[in-house]
Amino acid sequence: MAVPGFQDLMRPVLESSASGERVISEVVQELEDSMGLSEQDKTSMLPSGKQTRFSNRTHWAKSYLIQAGLLKSTGRGKFTLSGEGRKVLEDGPRKIDMSYLEQFPGYVEFKTRKRKSVENTPDKSKTSFSADENTPDEELVAAHLEIENQLAVELISRLREVSPAFFEEVIVALLLAMGYGGATEDVGRTLGQSGDRGVDGVIDQDPLGVDQIYVQAKRYAEGNHVGAGDIRDFFGALNLKRASKGIFFTTSRFTPDAERTASDLGSRIVLINGHKLARLLIKYNVGCETRQMLELKVIDEGFFEDER
Repeated sequence: MAVPGFQDLMRPVLESSASGERVISEVVQELEDSMGLSEQDKTSMLPSGKQTRFSNRTHWAKSYLIQAGLLKSTGRGKFTLSGEGRKVLEDGPRKIDMSYLEQFPGYVEFKTRKRKSVENTPDKSKTSFSADENTPDEELVAAHLEIENQLAVELISRLREVSPAFFEEVIVALLLAMGYGGATEDVGRTLGQSGDRGVDGVIDQDPLGVDQIYVQAKRYAEGNHVGAGDIRDFFGALNLKRASKGIFFTTSRFTPDAERTASDLGSRIVLINGHKLARLLIKYNVGCETRQMLELKVIDEGFFEDER
């Protein structure tokens, strides 16, 4: 089965506390087993890699139940059933979700606080967590990925509009930002009109330029893919320069024949298509910049650990 949505976990989390105080980490393990999750579902991680998806959703189910007053927090990761929560277990529906929680004043107050907090942000942006499966953490990650995907598309679109010379400069700047060439001055340069057929740039890997990486950069429109002939031409140019390393960049894609040709020629030529290029530009802040950073606050459990 797929990892249950956090609303699907509200009733099971509430039921887990029927016998007394519980620790959320133990409840996560119990529910994993009782709900028949596969090993793959148990180990499915959030994009951050810091928490499993099931654990994250179980924690959010617990949080919403606490806001509604059906559970009471009793300490670090601990909770117990409230009187109202016991009534829900006895008389409530088999499925508890956010719509059901609307009847409880604590949950309504929580939603009002959250809405006012959003309305008071400078950009007046609105955030809604209406999906049955996704937690706010997952919605935030999804929003970030959507923004990044749009940025990647825009970067490639812009690169297709610039001059070939500027595109070559961008590629060299990217390689330097990635750490190729070290800290020596003039370790990366475009070759431009120098007559170096099949080679657009070079990165010196040592101060004397003994070890070098040669670069080919094709600024192609979508649908105009790099073919095997382009790869063979680049390979020939590398041979003429007695070079052992080459990187072929394009704003489009490589045909299957081109990929096969590069593979058959050995590991000397690395292929970077438009998708990979955009991701590298974003990762190393070339052609883009950070506009805003968000700090996500969580409870410091250690702070409350010694409370008497």
